[in-house]
Amino acid sequence: MKHWIKRTLFGFAGAAMVAGSIAGCSSYRHGWGGDSAEFRAKMVERVGSKLELDANQKQKLTVLAEKLQAQRESMRGAGGSGDPRSQFKALFAGNKLDQAGAARLIDEKTAAVRNGSPEIIAAAADFYDNLNAAQQQKVRDFMERGGRRWSRHG
Repeated sequence: MKHWIKRTLFGFAGAAMVAGSIAGCSSYRHGWGGDSAEFRAKMVERVGSKLELDANQKQKLTVLAEKLQAQRESMRGAGGSGDPRSQFKALFAGNKLDQAGAARLIDEKTAAVRNGSPEIIAAAADFYDNLNAAQQQKVRDFMERGGRRWSRHG
């Protein structure tokens, strides 16, 4: 395999691992404690009100949120201990980086992403494709602004 392809794949895998690690710790930052069901319900309600979703669209958003939560849990569970922070810190425990452990961790995390992605893509498509044109535009605007528009104050 060419060197640039390896570097690109390693970069994507590293980014997925970092994203999974951040997602693993994100629920505590928001003050929801460990109750992901409560967080999901509030997220669906908030997005639903911003997009003015009907009951069918909210149900599709709920399915998407559940699939994303399952993916998050799969990412946390990949690699053994389930604690992304301790998994990452263990790579630096010795006087040299545990390269084999890093490669193994990345392989486990990317496999978790790869295995869950088709369901997430299907759920995201089902949700997005059932929005009307104005709702789709609001989603695109939200993504363009990096999520800042739907903050607590916006």
